[in-house]
Amino acid sequence: MSHNSKKNLQIRGTQINYYFICHTKLWLFSHHIQMEQESELVALGKIIHKTSYKRENRDFALDNIINMDFIRKGEVLEIHEVKKSTKMEKAHVFQLLYYLYYLKHEKGVSNVRGFIDYPKIRKKEEHELAPENETQLEEVFEKIKEINNGDLPKPVKRPFCRKCAYFELCWV
Repeated sequence: MSHNSKKNLQIRGTQINYYFICHTKLWLFSHHIQMEQESELVALGKIIHKTSYKRENRDFALDNIINMDFIRKGEVLEIHEVKKSTKMEKAHVFQLLYYLYYLKHEKGVSNVRGFIDYPKIRKKEEHELAPENETQLEEVFEKIKEINNGDLPKPVKRPFCRKCAYFELCWV
């Protein structure tokens, strides 16, 4: 891949995840209003991450854009995301697909496999970056830019709002 064909993406993996969960949360996070450090659920997720996969090369950050939970180097590079549950599975899948997309388009690395690991339920899923995923991601990039360039989206009450780190900003 030539240097000129790079897209120079500035969207973070967390933003892809939040796009599928809540546009208000996405906007707040994107405007540097970060509440995760206060969240007990985020702390629990970090404990699960730290106590699982201890022998792996963990917390691999790239360009301050993507933060992979761990990688395995071999014939094919494996990137892994560790998640607490499958409740937000679509958000998890697209975050992982974004990492694969980023590696391909920004770093010229396409010999990569992506996995989502759910250690609490002993489940592991493999995901590949198919052409239709790339098209979907490119549409999501545009929608994220629109959301972030607009006014704060009105919150939509969902069952998981009470557990969200941003709950008090939206509903109190």
